[in-house]
Amino acid sequence: MKFSENWLRSHVPTGASREELAATLTAIGLEVEDVVPLGESLDKVVVARIVSAERHPQADRLQVCKVDAGNGELLQIVCGAPNARAGLVAPLALVGARFGDFSIKAAKLRGVESNGMLCSAKELGIDADASGLLELPDDAPVGTAIADYLGLPDASIEIKLTPNRADCFSVRGIAYDVAAATGSAVVAFDATPMPALTGRVLPIELNAGADAPRFCGRVIEGVDAAAKTPVWMAERLRRSGVRPVSLLVDVTQYVMLELGQPMHAYDRDLLEGPVGVRKARDGETLKLLNGDDARLDPEFLVIADADRAVGLAGIMGGDDTKVGAATRNVFLEAAHFAPSAIIGRGRKLGLHTDASHRFERGVDPELPRQAIEVATRLVVELAGGAPGPVIEAVLPQHLPQPRPIVLRRSRIARVLGVGIADAEVERILRALGMAVEAAGEGWKVVAPSRRFDIAIEEDLVEELARIHGYERIPTTLPGAAVRIAAPSEARLDEADLRRQLVARDMLETVNFAFVDAQWLKPWGLDAGTVPLANPLSAELAVMRPSLLPGLVAAVQRNLARQAGRVRLFEIGNTFATGADGGAPAETLRIAAAVCGDAQAEQWGEKARQVDFHDLKGDLESLAAASGAALEFRPPTAAFAHPGRSADICRDGARIGWIGQLHPRLQRALDLDGDVYAFELELAPLAARALPRAAEQSRFPSVRRDLAFTVAETVSWAAISRTIRAAAGPLLRDLLPFDRYVGPGVETGQKSLATGLILQDNSRTLTDHDVDAVVAAVVAALGNDHGARIRG
Repeated sequence: MKFSENWLRSHVPTGASREELAATLTAIGLEVEDVVPLGESLDKVVVARIVSAERHPQADRLQVCKVDAGNGELLQIVCGAPNARAGLVAPLALVGARFGDFSIKAAKLRGVESNGMLCSAKELGIDADASGLLELPDDAPVGTAIADYLGLPDASIEIKLTPNRADCFSVRGIAYDVAAATGSAVVAFDATPMPALTGRVLPIELNAGADAPRFCGRVIEGVDAAAKTPVWMAERLRRSGVRPVSLLVDVTQYVMLELGQPMHAYDRDLLEGPVGVRKARDGETLKLLNGDDARLDPEFLVIADADRAVGLAGIMGGDDTKVGAATRNVFLEAAHFAPSAIIGRGRKLGLHTDASHRFERGVDPELPRQAIEVATRLVVELAGGAPGPVIEAVLPQHLPQPRPIVLRRSRIARVLGVGIADAEVERILRALGMAVEAAGEGWKVVAPSRRFDIAIEEDLVEELARIHGYERIPTTLPGAAVRIAAPSEARLDEADLRRQLVARDMLETVNFAFVDAQWLKPWGLDAGTVPLANPLSAELAVMRPSLLPGLVAAVQRNLARQAGRVRLFEIGNTFATGADGGAPAETLRIAAAVCGDAQAEQWGEKARQVDFHDLKGDLESLAAASGAALEFRPPTAAFAHPGRSADICRDGARIGWIGQLHPRLQRALDLDGDVYAFELELAPLAARALPRAAEQSRFPSVRRDLAFTVAETVSWAAISRTIRAAAGPLLRDLLPFDRYVGPGVETGQKSLATGLILQDNSRTLTDHDVDAVVAAVVAALGNDHGARIRG
């Protein structure tokens, strides 16, 4: 549900700031998803009229306008908006007006003086439309501050509603909750019945039983359908996410947003007989307002006149009877439909409308007559016309009946664990629109008809907790010998890492933390080990400095037992001598070792040996689970293959190694086949940043591919760093897709090709923007690495 902050405040006056109001809404269960400020800081922006508009002598797309700003003299404004024309009323930013860091100054545009700026809705910060000037009604008072005329500043607030809070799909419904939470009161609403000025009526028939127990209608004759929607209504609709269409349609939308009752306006002259609700006939068709032809069955309810369907009840009206500019007589309809009769019907046709969204969750059955009266007043005041009497058909036996609920003081204390003062209980319930009467050990409460979710005593207790404030209810844990500590969200759990590697077809091993010192010599890891004072045996005399020797030994044992494909991993502590002879340092690490076939034996793919890139994929799956950005650099470990391994870094610090064991080590260990492995410190790998909301660009991305030659010794990691630094914030992704050496490329050189994905959050990038980034990248590659673009 999206609505205007000022609109809500007109129903429930409160001194709470915007931030406090948003926090209050979230605290009482109406979670605020977005708050978009509108029209902030519009000083020196006024309503103005273009008196004349002539083509700029030096530019075809610019016009030199004489503008009346209400100060007694005409201002000369150079404007490039396509809709700028003589007679147009639009916002004018005078010299000295500020839009953020941008200040309006007197200037010359192509040699012509300009003393201000005519504004679009986007420049005013009230809409995303920048296609032209914001066109104001002809009767808008010239010289009036635009903020006063448009009711600014304001904010568009969007809340996320749970399915049980259908009553808050209206500004009025939200106002009751805000009033209860802030200690204020909802302003009385004027729904005084409009007197009938004619006897014109349209009979109503109900033939759907409990599915449609109430239907109200009213004929209004002589309306001016071409009348403009007033600015105050159009702005409230726009700020609530609804585009103004025409006055008659806008009135029904406005009433729905304000009260929560969906409505529909029919052209009375296109209706042929009594209007009613019935089940659709099997195979019956109806052309809807969106132009679709809906094929119906008896699961659907339709609004019918005479023998034809003219609307899909609770979902969308029909095209044949819609109001238009030629409409003179209107039939307003407001009905109550049972949620079970509407749920899923729209989705069956691929539709989702504001009306169906509300009816599926439940609409107040007492609203239809009130909505008709409010809509009638708006139509008559804004478009003229003579209303007839309201005609109502009702099946009272099928309407929800109010039922008193007994609320006990003892039950409140039992459920919440804290007592609430009687006066506060009564204030909260009455502020929510409930009828409260003292009775025995508590109260007898009748919920308003709009609150379908209030049925039992615990529902009332929940309302009290919600409005009283969950933060005011003491938090206590059940008494027990063990206290459960919640895991940190800033670290990926070891169990998650285990599950990830198991999902990659690896098996976990558990090896001794004690090893033979002689065993470490071929690895070059025998220096700085931690000896045991009382070893179990000479072969288990020192603490392991690395997981790899034990893990590779396990691989060797499996290979000796004719296992053609071995994939093992381990998580455990390693040990090193402490600084200055202190206590040994323990480091939790994760390691994996693989050998043999890349895939299990199968017929779908040819057999091949596992390689570096297979294991790198396994490692990157771990990094993706924690969100770690790993960097690969030339290896420094003595046991590493010089051309098929790399050191692993995160945030510039080395955290481990990946690659093939050095051939000399493999011969020393008598390994049959190449063994690939990795080992990393677990803490930096598992560390992850807490998720934060980030803006998603609504504008298209641009891709540019670069192919260049560079020395074979230059690593992709270095090239990537250079490109990212040169491209700046517009670079969204970097996609290397080709490496080539051979004919056409000099000896000692390699050809690389990569794609640059560029995007901005605030606008569509122009060719000039993209070319500038590409030029900066090319220059940086040439300066840093001697790279040359391939012809």
